[in-house]
Amino acid sequence: MRRGSWKIRIFIGLAIVAFAFIQRCNNSEKNEYTGRTQNINMTSEQEIAIGLQSLPEISQQHGGLYPDERMQSFVDAVGHKLVNSSIARETPYKYDFHLLADSQTINAFALPGGQIFITYALFSQLNEAQLAGVLGHEIGHVIGRHSAERIADSSFWQTLTMGATVGADMGGLVGGIGQNKLLTNGRGDELESDDLGVLLMLQSGYQPEEMIKVMEILKAAAGPNRAPEFQSTHPDPENRIEKIKEAIEKYAGKV
Repeated sequence: MRRGSWKIRIFIGLAIVAFAFIQRCNNSEKNEYTGRTQNINMTSEQEIAIGLQSLPEISQQHGGLYPDERMQSFVDAVGHKLVNSSIARETPYKYDFHLLADSQTINAFALPGGQIFITYALFSQLNEAQLAGVLGHEIGHVIGRHSAERIADSSFWQTLTMGATVGADMGGLVGGIGQNKLLTNGRGDELESDDLGVLLMLQSGYQPEEMIKVMEILKAAAGPNRAPEFQSTHPDPENRIEKIKEAIEKYAGKV
């Protein structure tokens, strides 16, 4: 009986794992703006809906919007210049830019579908071209569909972990592998967004070298005790600077 029950467990575990891979293959599609094949399990309309639904809560977490319409209008102007002058205007997303009141946290981020945020703490340290670099990077996350891809990846690894747990009591091992893979993919998202940010800046008439100065600001903000790259969702700023230089050279004369 015990041997029979183990056989059943292994069979069920293998079936769950097979389902995860079949689903992943069925969800694969090529991103026409990056040329990369991705695992995506939602439409662009669903991405937009998720972003809009999350907007009020995200704003509240950072103290709401910064109470200065002039500064918000400046962020809007730079953001929409990037969109309207670049490949971003060809995408199905609606881009909105939000200056958050948070004066302590140096950060910028994007929700699926085009909702883009920058804290006042970061905004206050930037000139216009550097702001364009930050917003261009975040637009790159939207174009790259990184949030949707990570949602699908998380679902894939959760299903694999469940299959490994049922079939061989190895859920912890597979889950750990999945976590490391998600961190690696997250760092890849950042580098791809830097690359797209350089392209958007060039297409919009900004000097992409200003992105390097942004990296220096982020490095200073992280301080000497930042986590090692392999434990972080973001690459080391020095590595990002090298990749930005490579992107500038790659796109030079092509825009």
